[in-house]
Parts: sequence; C-alpha cells; structure tokens
Amino acid sequence: MVHVPYGLAVVSSRPRSGGESTAWPTAARGAPLASGASRAACYAFKGAAGPGRIDPPPLGPTHGLLAQRMIEFGHSTHVGLRREHNEDTYYADANLGLWLVADGMGGHEHGEVASALARDMLVREVGKGVGLIPAIQLADEEIIRHSTKRSEALPMGTTIAALRITGERDFEVAWVGDSRVYLWNNGLKQLSQDHSYVQELIDQGAITSEQARSHPHRNVVTQALGVTDPQSMRIGNAKGTLAPGMQLLLCSDGLTEEVTDASIAAVLGRSELTAQESVDHLVLAALDQGGADNVTVILVRAR
Repeated sequence: MVHVPYGLAVVSSRPRSGGESTAWPTAARGAPLASGASRAACYAFKGAAGPGRIDPPPLGPTHGLLAQRMIEFGHSTHVGLRREHNEDTYYADANLGLWLVADGMGGHEHGEVASALARDMLVREVGKGVGLIPAIQLADEEIIRHSTKRSEALPMGTTIAALRITGERDFEVAWVGDSRVYLWNNGLKQLSQDHSYVQELIDQGAITSEQARSHPHRNVVTQALGVTDPQSMRIGNAKGTLAPGMQLLLCSDGLTEEVTDASIAAVLGRSELTAQESVDHLVLAALDQGGADNVTVILVRAR
C-alpha cells in the first residue's frame, strides 16, 4: 500500500434539523464537481479543508408506518470549532428505511462533492430496490467517473456508514472508511471496523485502542470511495434484527475523535432522553472536548 502524497480533507455541508419519530430526508446540493487523480493509492490523509460554500438543501417531512410505529430517530451536524465549513453530509428517511453519514476527503469542492455524490447515489439506488452494498459500489463508480472529468491533481473521496431497515425489524449496515456504526443493546458495541492505519496497527497488536486515540497517523484511512482501487475495495457489512429499546448510532469521526466509547454509552444508556436529545448531547460533548472536526451523528431507536 502507498500513501497519497498530499492531504485530503473531511467534506459536505448539512443544516441541522431533526426530531423524534419523524423522518426528515436531508440532501445536500454540492458545489461544482472537482478533482481528478490517483485512486490506486490505498491511503488517504484527512487534513484541513479549503474555503468555499455549499448551498443548503431543501428539507421536508415524510411520514410512514415505520416512522410512526417502530422507529424514533434524531440527527444533527455541527461544523465544529476549528473548521470554516461543515463538509460532512448525511441522510435520514424512515419511509425509505435509509440513514447514512458520509465524511468527504479532498478539500472544499472536492470531498464535499464526493460525499454528496455518494449520498445521492445511495438514495436513488436504494429507492429502486438495489441492495446496500451494490449501491455503495455504484456510488464509488459515480465518484470516480466525476473525478476523472476534472483536470486537478487532488482526488476526491468519502467515507460512508449506512443503515437500511427492511421488513418488520431487520437491519443491515455497511461502511467504508472510519465513519462508524454502533449498536446499543444494554451496552455499547461497535459494529463497524475502521478502515484505517491505526486499526491495522491494533489488529497487529502493535498498539492499543487507547494509544490509537493519540497516534500521529490516526486520521489516515486505508479505504475511501473514489480513492481506493475498486478491485481492492472491501465494504464492511453486518446484519441483525432490532428489538425494542435497541439503538443504532451512525457518526463521523468528528464524534469518536473527541468522545470515548464509554461516554457515548453513558448518553445512550439514559432512557429518559429522546433520540434527538441523545444526539444533541453527543454533539455537545464533542464540542466540549475541542470540536476539532465536523461532527455528524444519527441515532435510530427501535420502539
């Protein structure tokens, strides 16, 4: 594996909205597509994003049996305290049964476009009945297709963490990169496994999870849509069935870089909080710890 010889950044903007028991589909409209370049490299480094803006998306409520009877969810995003732009993107729609977080890389007008492309492709393909993993593969192809149209040397890529709920309570999660999926079931369990350099060191026994939190290369991801060679892409996947009281948390690394799993568990274990209140507590906790990155959190709770 080789390192990309330039910085990549966290990327794509969302206004905050949300609430319990209601689906608020969110869809960012990206800036002009950007970036060309090497996707053969397996490593990408997330650095600072450049200046620019993204247009706010249209928002509107949808209502469905899943939202009304089975699912309560909350969602929020924040630019953080050290960045000029919020370049995460997310989507939340109980009617479609799809929730996702994408954390773009490549700088403003690069990574934020990649994350928006990934989001829009997943929404479109899942809406047509395509499975979660094939939809992510199509999103990867879409980002590469747009990237090759540009002459800039800087590539654009994105992580993805997605949740699909079908039938009565069956769920599937899929991920690429270091955006995470957690399951709460009277205790917190990380369902996803980071595609990152420090995770490889942990797997090798070279460092501990605690040491990884302060490792100088903790922001190096080993896989990202639009960056990793499609033939080498390993999409993480897990399936299960939701029981009442179980919760699924999707988040960008702006949360997990600042807030420990123990602190996340302490919030999710507070039964008096609504899903939206839990999300707000987590975002505030990330800001209280420094808010060095964009922070995006979605919490889906089974009733």
